[in-house]
Amino acid sequence: MAYARVVTFEGVGKDRIEEMRREMQEGDPPEGLPAKEIIVLHDAEAEKSVAIVFFDTEDDYRQGDEVLNAMPAGDTPGRRTSVAKYEVPIRMTM
Repeated sequence: MAYARVVTFEGVGKDRIEEMRREMQEGDPPEGLPAKEIIVLHDAEAEKSVAIVFFDTEDDYRQGDEVLNAMPAGDTPGRRTSVAKYEVPIRMTM
């Protein structure tokens, strides 16, 4: 079963999202991050964001959680307000 790390942020402006988009498209993922997919949702009006990081296994999730928790606060979209772990029983692209 796959797992998702779901993190919410506040204080995320449009400029920061655009900066992150460029960094993610041009750069490599953090070293040691075994993520399979990353989705970032943004509510520009409320300056809130949700990052969903998918992992294939629980061991990958643990490793990814450690890597992401060790990142400097300046690398995040804004002020982190929550982190949650979810199982991913259904995943489909259309």
